[in-house]
Amino acid sequence: MNTAPRRPPVEELPSAPAGGKGGRYQEVSDLLGVVVEHERRRGRGAQSNAVGRYEPLARIAFDDGWRSLDELPPFKTTVQADATRKIITRNDSPDIGFDRSINPYRGCEHGCVYCFARPTHAYLGLSPGLDFESKLFVKPDAPELLEKELAAPTYQPKVIAIGTNTDPYQPIERKYGVMRRILEVLERAGHPVGIVTKSALVTRDIDILARMAERKLAKVALSVTTLDPELARTMEPRAATPMRRLEALRRLSEAGVPTTVMVAPVIPALNDSEIERILEAAQVAGVREAGYVLLRLPLEVRDLFREWLMANYPDRYRHVMKLVRDTRDGKDYDSQWGTRMKGTGPYAWMLGRRFEVACERLGLNVARTTLTTQHFRKPKPNDAQLSLF
Repeated sequence: MNTAPRRPPVEELPSAPAGGKGGRYQEVSDLLGVVVEHERRRGRGAQSNAVGRYEPLARIAFDDGWRSLDELPPFKTTVQADATRKIITRNDSPDIGFDRSINPYRGCEHGCVYCFARPTHAYLGLSPGLDFESKLFVKPDAPELLEKELAAPTYQPKVIAIGTNTDPYQPIERKYGVMRRILEVLERAGHPVGIVTKSALVTRDIDILARMAERKLAKVALSVTTLDPELARTMEPRAATPMRRLEALRRLSEAGVPTTVMVAPVIPALNDSEIERILEAAQVAGVREAGYVLLRLPLEVRDLFREWLMANYPDRYRHVMKLVRDTRDGKDYDSQWGTRMKGTGPYAWMLGRRFEVACERLGLNVARTTLTTQHFRKPKPNDAQLSLF
């Protein structure tokens, strides 16, 4: 019997206009060209809201003199229901250690400017910029869909990864609770799960995760990009502070949940100097595994990151981008499988060696947590016919 709690109603709030008051825009050469007024995007990561790459028309805001006195409202977070019919996404990438994942939400309010998932909003006819972090989609039927897919006669269990695209514990999870209900389904089915997040909200579900961990069914990774709260707030405006993430790792570890710290992304000349300090802080918090990913700038993320870098660290702009290209064979990004996560060249090699030496010194990655599928039992649909005997 499905005992998952009834989901709350989905709230649809009015969307903020995509354009803006032209008189308040700034021109940034060689970048997207138009930056949204600061007061309208306060607390957001992206600087602009260019239309998606699949749209036939591009919107360019300018002041024609007629609306110069109008005040446009700030970008507000809006939430809509995503009417998906399948919840488990499959992949065959050789770069990652899983072949299936779940994303309870589309878009992410954390607003991390470097997020490689931003271009996916273009498939919805929205901007990978400010739309990605303000126009969100929730999948309220995800737990029911998951139970149905796990019950399919042909389903074979393997670790499901959650949080590989957008964060399952972003702020709206407090209201909708989709992630917790997904965990309840996985626990009942005895199905293994690996979670990646940068939110301290994951500690809300320690009760479920601890029970699953006892059966080798769960592990959690938290991304700690920097220990500098000012840099974190600029780069990841609505994510948990670095100290709260480390505290979440400590609480999870004390509860017996295997934890990993992800130093991701490593941004040359911006946070790469912190690799060792982040690993040391995580090791003190009880973490026993670690990983890192070099900054990735696919599609629109490249321009959004360059725009953000010019606005916040103009003195480092040329240096950062030169080092990025040094690790990507002279390009802003190289999507080549096998190298896209760690990069190539002397600088990327040095980052990798620093990470490995620090892990060896701290005793990290001595053993890897392996989850099991031996407890898996297919859920029984509510309308399943009972056996006669």
